[in-house]
Amino acid sequence: MTRKRVVITGMGTINPLGHDVATTWAGLLAGKSGVSKTEIFDAGTFPSTFSAQVKDFDLADHVEDARKHRHAGRHCTFAIAAAVQAWKQSGLGDCDKLDRDRLGVYLGSGEGSLDFDNFISLVVDAWNEDDTLDAPAWGRLGFERMDMHREVEQESHMVVAHLAAEFGARGPAFNVLTACAASTQALGEATCMIRRGEADAIISGGAHSMIHPLGVMGFNRLTALSVRNDDIETASRPFDATRDGFVLGEGASILILEDYDKVIERGAGDRILAEIVGYGSSADAFRITDQDPRGDGAAAAMRAALTDAKMDTARIDYVSAHGTGTKQNDQVETLAMKQVFGPETTVPISSAKSMLGHLIAAAGATELITCVMAIRDQILPPTANLNVPDPDCDLDYIPNTPRKTPVTTCMSNSMGFGGQNNTLIITAPAP
Repeated sequence: MTRKRVVITGMGTINPLGHDVATTWAGLLAGKSGVSKTEIFDAGTFPSTFSAQVKDFDLADHVEDARKHRHAGRHCTFAIAAAVQAWKQSGLGDCDKLDRDRLGVYLGSGEGSLDFDNFISLVVDAWNEDDTLDAPAWGRLGFERMDMHREVEQESHMVVAHLAAEFGARGPAFNVLTACAASTQALGEATCMIRRGEADAIISGGAHSMIHPLGVMGFNRLTALSVRNDDIETASRPFDATRDGFVLGEGASILILEDYDKVIERGAGDRILAEIVGYGSSADAFRITDQDPRGDGAAAAMRAALTDAKMDTARIDYVSAHGTGTKQNDQVETLAMKQVFGPETTVPISSAKSMLGHLIAAAGATELITCVMAIRDQILPPTANLNVPDPDCDLDYIPNTPRKTPVTTCMSNSMGFGGQNNTLIITAPAP
């Protein structure tokens, strides 16, 4: 059976640089930093006191009735707003022939955050003076003081449920949580489903917010976060010799994927933004806390995507790197790129995380949007804060200044904690 073509017809994003694609793209080209002192909670006693937070966000600015999502977690509200943007751009809401049973949702979304303040108060109030737990009091307080709906919202698949309800999507519904590779994997798997004819359209992407005490504590304990508290706006320094870790971010990015033939059938060919032509996935099969130091797993995902796209590396005009800013990731990704493209490759590469921070499960979808915009505007975003060359990261990482150049085909890489690797390849719209 001939596989179906899969195209992108809508995009939306909520992230530390902006509440829509246009603002985000302008910020990236300007080298703007989304990093600031952490305000979501008091991080003054943590090794990292800063993060890339979504600022001044109100779901009511994006939906007609925000009250029906009043129990949604922070990351879920971001996803709803991003999906509304993507839905409007796709024009699917105006399509009378849309079969909602063949409209799916496939996300790479993380868990919600606990209400720590209420939880701590509950524990304190239910503890007796003799250091024993007052079980009846605990039970009463559990229902009186905790918002039980919000506790359910911690489940990572709840974002899928909200989007399915918002758009009447009764088709396939999935969520994958492969850490930092999640939304790239979701987009890739959604592409495969449409190719096989299992859905006509899928709302895909990712959402995450780990800017809370547990999330920051965990990454600090792993020594993965930058601790450059005296220079926070330039703390995210992918591929720079002075890099000391990533900057934790949050947000959501959603893309509408559709069967090309269905788009043409509904007379919406002018809404096609790009075509997804390649997808590859792999595991390092190494250690859950470290990447394969040779980059074999990441290289395997890139090769698989090229094979899927029936392309060689000469066709790739730009690579959106995972580029976290940790010592190990950037070195390993450089080695993987050299395995695939050759040690003397001149392919342009950059990392949006230098400005956005690391959006964890939402990172890959956000970075794929930047690839679509690069193709549209024929300009490549820079790697900000790349001032001191690292001899172990000696490829063309587009330091600090955007680059005007012909762009038809882009590769986007994501590497998840635990050794998951996913790669997507997109091309400019073609008849």
